[in-house]
Amino acid sequence: TKSSFAVVQCVIIENLYWQCCLIPIMAQQNKPEIGIAGQEVILKCRDIPHEKRVTWKYDKAVIRSFEDTQYRGKAAMTDRSEINSNSKHLRVLDLRLSDAGTYTCESGSHRVSISLHVFKLTVSYDGHFLSNEVPELTLMQNSSHTLPDLSITLFNSNNSIVRPRILEKTRQKYILELKQLEATDSGTWMCHVQSASPLINRNISFDVKVLGFQNTDLERKYATADSTVILSWHLNFRKIKWKEGFTGQLNWKQQESATVHELLDFNVTARGEQHETKKSSHFQFEIRKPESTIELKLPKVHFNHSGQYQCQLAYNRRYVQSKIELVVMKVSANPAGPLPRGAEMTLTCQVSSPLPSNAHLLWERVNGTQMDIKKSKQNEVKVEVNVSAAGLWNCHLIEENDKKISLNYHVEEAPVWIIYVIIGASIGGSVLVFGLACLCIISGISWQRRRQRAKRMARARQHLLENKTCQCQQ
Repeated sequence: TKSSFAVVQCVIIENLYWQCCLIPIMAQQNKPEIGIAGQEVILKCRDIPHEKRVTWKYDKAVIRSFEDTQYRGKAAMTDRSEINSNSKHLRVLDLRLSDAGTYTCESGSHRVSISLHVFKLTVSYDGHFLSNEVPELTLMQNSSHTLPDLSITLFNSNNSIVRPRILEKTRQKYILELKQLEATDSGTWMCHVQSASPLINRNISFDVKVLGFQNTDLERKYATADSTVILSWHLNFRKIKWKEGFTGQLNWKQQESATVHELLDFNVTARGEQHETKKSSHFQFEIRKPESTIELKLPKVHFNHSGQYQCQLAYNRRYVQSKIELVVMKVSANPAGPLPRGAEMTLTCQVSSPLPSNAHLLWERVNGTQMDIKKSKQNEVKVEVNVSAAGLWNCHLIEENDKKISLNYHVEEAPVWIIYVIIGASIGGSVLVFGLACLCIISGISWQRRRQRAKRMARARQHLLENKTCQCQQ
């Protein structure tokens, strides 16, 4: 029993020795120092007394040595490095991919070797994008040892995992294609790099700035005729702290194939100063200047003001745009005016362009019955209803059971005296027409008689003239 107990003790001691001593040492040897290109890294020279002379080398080439003053070596990173006088750690600035390798800290017989593994992460367009653009991410690595197969996970600015498409994969370079960006994707993204051997677990952050609109790509706005309409495009350049200048313009066309009219152009400087210039006098509009917004005001919108209003941004010969489709609704009556008793009129509700499949027009009489409702069919731009009695009628534009806009038409019954006036006018008109007809007939008969009399007198004169000529000849 004593011998078995001694064996168990030896096994326990051996396990503790592996866990406490050998495994951490092996893990430390298998875990390199990680550096990111463009940033700085501090390589630690441990257990060196402050007064001792220290020499840092890169692959046997001296970087710097320090005793009372610093001696400059000839290694590639010498001009970008310095030794901390207290800790003797080496600080390398503005890391480059070629800086990867083995660094040695020497002080007398004390020697510490550190393997530096460098990653370089680049983003297409230097991280400056327009909405709907697709970025590419390139991750490169360099080391003095065999390059590991990396596991890469991307997180967007909302800390959600993004699934990229791999365009190229080698041990040295990984090229990833992300999804189309939206203006809300601006912010700090994270690239998480992992490897089992050597042990690597590192986050690399990078900034993404997406210039664009806080509007959707295509927005539909409904308005009633003669109302005031404000069209707005909200830009995000201040929110994302965009430091580059860009330009833009606002265009309008009534139909898809119609002529494009430039309403205004604008530019935003690198300082964020916004300037607009009015370009068109096609119709009356006002430019409003809220911060980070392009705003167009139509004080009294007409039916022919409808169409597509497109705001376009331009940066480095790349473009992004956002459209607002303005749909105008109007109502009319035929014949217009008060409705005589027993007569009919047709009420027409009309929109300037075809509605989407989930929208329709609806006429309804206030306090009316189900019979007093008329709905447009799909793709119809107008709906008509025949009215034979006075009352208030409303036309609604409904999209997905939501009443977007409404217009009313009050059908008034003509007063009795107006009816008598109309009857009297009709009779008077008829009498007048009859009188004029009689006058024309009488005048025509009289003119005909005068013409016949003139013809007879002319024949008589001719006859007398012929008789005189005969007598003279005899």
